[in-house]
Amino acid sequence: MKKFDIKFYEYRKIFIGISAALIAIGLICNVIFGTQLDIQFKGGAVIRYSFTGEIDQEDVQKVVQDVSGKNVNVTIGQSMGDDESRSVSLSFAGESSLSVEEQQAVESALTEKYPDANFDVIESSSIDPTMGGEFFFKCIASIIIAAILLIIYIAFRFKKIGGMSAGVMAIITLTHDVVMVYFTFVVCRIPLNDNFIAVVLTILGYSLNGTIIIYDRVRENRRLMGPKADVADVVDTSINQTLTRSVYTALCTFLAVAVVYIVGAIYDLSTVTTFALPMMVGIVCGCYSSTCVAGPLYVMWQKHKRAASAAKA
Repeated sequence: MKKFDIKFYEYRKIFIGISAALIAIGLICNVIFGTQLDIQFKGGAVIRYSFTGEIDQEDVQKVVQDVSGKNVNVTIGQSMGDDESRSVSLSFAGESSLSVEEQQAVESALTEKYPDANFDVIESSSIDPTMGGEFFFKCIASIIIAAILLIIYIAFRFKKIGGMSAGVMAIITLTHDVVMVYFTFVVCRIPLNDNFIAVVLTILGYSLNGTIIIYDRVRENRRLMGPKADVADVVDTSINQTLTRSVYTALCTFLAVAVVYIVGAIYDLSTVTTFALPMMVGIVCGCYSSTCVAGPLYVMWQKHKRAASAAKA
């Protein structure tokens, strides 16, 4: 039963215009800020210590740079589950990773500077730049392969309503969501890391699920409304019938991820916040694109095909 009567195809220029404006803003921000790559993709090292008491961020940075001879980014946060213990992260980005001897020298220098801080290694990782580049391209390849498989799946499942065109329109909207997630990393100055790949692959499945539900209702309504029914009416009816479900699902998921983000922000868990924040943006964009963009694009393509066939006839 249809609870709403929103003319999505009639307002297609507004919906597509909103997406185009957001993409334009994202491109401008990308030009201004540039794209940052985490050490997982460009090589480097990360060492994370727990400590007690108080330390000075600038002093730590100076000590580490003097010992290692490399630029370092120092971040001090709260350790989760322990009110007295805190954490300090040392991030090195460069052409060479940090050797074991250099890591030991850094820890010795920090212990000498702050003998009562009780530094203890929580995490230590070092990645060669060549391996980081290979990992980045493999991640991009996995996204491309996933997109191709999705087109094939939709083409076969919805062949009665123009499966290939439905698949292509779905991938366009998925690309829209991926771009929005990427711009979130750029605007929030979050380096691209494995969280970016995880968010993208999650949003691909999440957003596609909403689009498939609409396509499934389009296929059913096309049978019920008859072949003479206008494709715009069929699609608008289908979207309105699934609108409540789409919004409630997105809202529940958004709130759950928002709680995760808040907890991560309270305890300064960067690995959590850099996943949860882009994920929240992706959820909103996925709901918007599958509802307001995928359907109108599909109608535009179908009307174009029919017009071309009529002119040819």
